[in-house]
Amino acid sequence: MTGEYILRVEDIHKKFNDREILRGISFNVKKGATIVFIGPSGTGKSTLLRCINQLTEPDRGKVFLDDEEITGCGSRISGYRQRIGMVFQNFNLFDHLTAVENVEIAPIKVRKMKKEEAHAKAMEELHRVGMADWAHHYPAELSGGQAQRVSIARCLAMDPEVILFDEPTSALDPELTREVLEVMKDLARSGMTMLVVSHEMGFARSVATEIIFMEGGRIVEQGSPLEIMNNPKHPRTREFLGRIEHT
Repeated sequence: MTGEYILRVEDIHKKFNDREILRGISFNVKKGATIVFIGPSGTGKSTLLRCINQLTEPDRGKVFLDDEEITGCGSRISGYRQRIGMVFQNFNLFDHLTAVENVEIAPIKVRKMKKEEAHAKAMEELHRVGMADWAHHYPAELSGGQAQRVSIARCLAMDPEVILFDEPTSALDPELTREVLEVMKDLARSGMTMLVVSHEMGFARSVATEIIFMEGGRIVEQGSPLEIMNNPKHPRTREFLGRIEHT
């Protein structure tokens, strides 16, 4: 198995107070894969992403990046977090900084890049997500879709090996959702390894290399989009997808 997978998640458990959120989650991710997690709200999908990059510490289980264990690695976690980017639902941009300043700050502070080099990198990534013309605007001057594209550029500026997307379009209306999903599709086509929590079934069908259906803190079923969407084996998967298609 060594070297075959860029990311391995083994038997992750997490409780908050007495509530079990994750009950033994295991899966492997090949380089360049796009894995989309679907399932009812409150089933542990976002907690799982946070456990992967150690924003939330799992109670049990292990996470490996390129065969290096990152769980319980102490102060070394900041180095691993540079390699596992995360895009949140609510953008998390600094209001007092322009778009380009939001993107260049981490390369300057964390990667110790020179200001000029970080600025060039930030502009390159803003161009990549279609936001170069808005580089000198503040977050308050951007639509939700534009702000989310800036946050994706900020993540890309760190040259991550894997990007985790935690419901990146759930705060957006349909038109703005489309522009963010197009950026994500371009990233997938370019070979970026991505783990995406999303209710966007069209995106999952067209871009995912694998779909994982979770419920109650467990993986119920996983497979290709064709298998999961067209021929789910588990009755609960069929019920969930049927309900989504009729909303």
